[in-house]
This record gives sequence, C-alpha cells and structure tokens, in this order.
Amino acid sequence: MLLIRDRRWPLVAVVGVVVLAGVALVVAGPLNPPAGAVSSTYKTLTEVEPRIAINATNTPGDADSLFRIRQPGSYYLTGKMTGVSGKMGIEIESSYVTLDLNGFELQGVAGALDGISCTLTNAIGISVENGTVSGWPADGVDISSSIVTGGRIEGVVSVNNGARGIAAGIGFTLANCSAIGNTTTGIDCAHETVATNCVARGNGGIGIYSFGSCSFIGCVASINASHGFSAIFEGSAFMNCVANANTGDGFYFSNGCSASNCTATYNQGNGYMLGVRCKVLDSNAHINGTSASVANIKVSGQDNHVLGNSCSGATRGIQVISAGNFIGRNVCSGSTINWDIVAGNALAPIVSATTNAAAVSGNTYSGSLGSTDPNANFTY
Repeated sequence: MLLIRDRRWPLVAVVGVVVLAGVALVVAGPLNPPAGAVSSTYKTLTEVEPRIAINATNTPGDADSLFRIRQPGSYYLTGKMTGVSGKMGIEIESSYVTLDLNGFELQGVAGALDGISCTLTNAIGISVENGTVSGWPADGVDISSSIVTGGRIEGVVSVNNGARGIAAGIGFTLANCSAIGNTTTGIDCAHETVATNCVARGNGGIGIYSFGSCSFIGCVASINASHGFSAIFEGSAFMNCVANANTGDGFYFSNGCSASNCTATYNQGNGYMLGVRCKVLDSNAHINGTSASVANIKVSGQDNHVLGNSCSGATRGIQVISAGNFIGRNVCSGSTINWDIVAGNALAPIVSATTNAAAVSGNTYSGSLGSTDPNANFTY
C-alpha cells in the first residue's frame, strides 16, 4: 500500500495515483477495517479438494483387496498403483461412488485378481474414469458381476489383462474407452448400455459384446480372435461402427439387432451374420471371408431386412440360406458369387450392369441399369 502526504490533503491510503499537469490525484479507501470479528478468507483443504484420496488411511484394503471403498463419495488416485498377489486392486463395496484414476495406471502383478471390481450386489451409480488398468490376471475393470445398475466408464484404457478388459453393468454409458490385448472379451456390456467412440483391438475373444438392448455409436473392433461385435439378445443397435480383420464375423447378430452406416472389412468370417429379425442398412462389406461357407452379408434365419448395402470382393456377396427375408437396394460386385439366395425370399430385381457401346472410356453406361422398382438391386 502506498501512502502520499500532500499539504492540501490528509494522510490517505492510495489505491491508485494519476498525475495530471504535475498534480497528484489520489484515489483512496478508508483505513478503518469493517465492523465485526475478523474471519479467514482462505478455503479449507476439503473445499480445495473435496474428493477422497485412495490410500491405506482413507480406503484400507482387506484379505482380497489392496484398497476398498466402503462409503459413497468421489475418490481419486494420487499416483501409479501396483497390485499385490492374491488381491484385487480397488474393490468398490458401496453405491454412489465415482472413482477418478486421475490419469494414473493401475498395474497388476502375477497372482493378483481384478484391477477394479464392484462386489456389492445390486449396487447403483458406479463411475470409473480417466486412467489405465493393465496386466491384471483377471478382469481389468469389472463393474458388472454383482448386477450393478446405472453407471459410467469413461476415458479408461484396459490393456493386457487376463480376462475381460472392461465389463459394464446395466444402464451404463461408456465413452472414449479402449480395450487392447486382453485374454478374453475386450468390452462386455450388459443390458441397456450406450457405448460411444470405444475401441477393442487384439483381444483373445469377442471385441465388443452386447448382452441385449444396447447402443453402439462410432466404435471400432479390429484384429480380435473372435467376432468383432456380437449381440445375442433382442434390441441392440450399431451405428457408424467398424469391424476390421477379426478372426470371426465382423458383426454377429443373433436376433432383433441392427447395423446402419457400418463397415465390415477383411474379417475371416462373414462381414455381417444375421439370425432372425435383424437389419443391415446402408452399410459396407468388403473382402470378408475366404471359404465357401461365408459371405459379406449372410442371413441364416427369417424376418431380416438387407437394404441399401454395398458388397464387394468376397467369395459370396449376399448369401441367404433361409426363406422369409427382404433384400433390396443393394449393390454387389467382384465376388465369386455375388448373389446366393434361396427361394421364398422377398427379393427385389437384380439388375446386371454391362458395358454399353456408348460408354465413355469403357465405363458402364448408366442406361443399362434402368429399373422401375425403387428397391432394385444391382450387380456387376
């Protein structure tokens, strides 16, 4: 604080001084403090960091866990954590828990259990976010085995664990997660889960698995040792997803599922495998399968709709081995057999594109592709 004495003014505390024509103009405030008791303006440690640190004091472990969360609250890691043989890393035994890994890694060791696991039956409101879980002999993150409902897993990378990478409960949201090199399923979703922008790569089982009624948006499953995506019960939907170079099918649907604007490429099985009441809409399939028993799109049951898709370069383009399905507005090219469809299906006309004498530079002339059926299929 600056004090200025001018013979024309009393002694004042100066907040700001402006000089005009050699005369100091003083802006001042009172020196007397306000009435009442003096109180601190600082925040307490709890106000600065209201969350609870994961450590031996706040979250002591037990016989099967290194750390154990017993009360609702927001918890966070303060550094990298290394597991112990015979124990899971962090056990959650309460509802309404948020666990922030804070960008750190939970690293497993030989003989340990899950990295993170919720063991409370019928728990609700469990969230795990922002970190890496790697090298645990069992699941990396298991928030499913005790019928956990309503939670979130976001920004978690699960790598090289001995079973599943990430297992979500019922009514969860998953966002921006990766499961890489895990021994079994990469990402395992129970009922009514929404997963966005997730990746499953190089896992020893299914890349991304849906038990039922889940939604997957912008997800990628590649180089997994089984199906890229698998949905076994009613109602799962896949939008803008990619299945690439998986050992099994790119998309395996048992019943009541749909894929729209998806892509299946270089899978060893079928690009899309449909059971009953499934749909593949406006999607791509390219060079899937090498044996005579697989196709870019294969239909094995009834009441399936295959509409507006593009298939190329496989042993079979679209193969339908059961009656009672609708196939229209598709384009197939470059396969050994573009169309392999049994009788008894609602099949729109298949229009063959042939080179026309009026074509420019040898390209197919569009005049040879005419059809009055808006659902016509095309082949070349």
